[in-house]
Amino acid sequence: MLKYSLLENQLTERPDDYSAQTHSVASLDKEAIINRMLSRGTLLTRTDILAVLNGLEETITDALLEGNSINLPLFNTSFSVSGVFEGPLDSFDGNRHKLNINLTKGVLLRNAEKEVKLEKTNAVSPQPQVQEIKDSISGIVNERLTPQGVIEVRGYNLKIEGNDPSCGLWFVDENGNEVKADIIIENKPSKVIAIIPALSNGNYQIRITTQYTGGALLKTPKVYVYPKKLSVHNEG
Repeated sequence: MLKYSLLENQLTERPDDYSAQTHSVASLDKEAIINRMLSRGTLLTRTDILAVLNGLEETITDALLEGNSINLPLFNTSFSVSGVFEGPLDSFDGNRHKLNINLTKGVLLRNAEKEVKLEKTNAVSPQPQVQEIKDSISGIVNERLTPQGVIEVRGYNLKIEGNDPSCGLWFVDENGNEVKADIIIENKPSKVIAIIPALSNGNYQIRITTQYTGGALLKTPKVYVYPKKLSVHNEG
């Protein structure tokens, strides 16, 4: 059963436009496929199946290198060349042209498309999650901040994206006053590195607000507040 959810379509301005996002049950690698073949009942051993799969991969690769097209029940291949040729006497140049191996669905995949059952679920966008916050000047983790130093925030789905003015890395003191990091050095889903503003003494919580989903941006930003408080002690 393939699950899907509906997400707001960010490519249109209509508030009632939604698109479907599928959610695979699992991602199966070669080992998982072998386990499934064994579970169906076969006289072949794991070693036999692995040898056959490896041989199939190598044979197909060799055939493609020879310029052959592949036509199998699962998929078909063809070749194409992209890039502009400057007249009939021009030749393939790897700096200007690219050879493409194209894949199309075979009869088995086309039939599977018609038979897969769908189940609608509620859409859940990935939430930011902070694992640790490091003050790079002191090297201390989850305890302190050095004003105008560097902060390293590590976790999941942290990337700061979106045009909403609330999006960013924020430092919030115990009175609710908030200061935004103006300079982001590195901005990745697993890590955000920024310059710490000139903060006053006190305790702060880190807040990340983002419209990041890994795909189309959310219309409404997500907010994550790190529960631990980090202290600022300016000398003098």
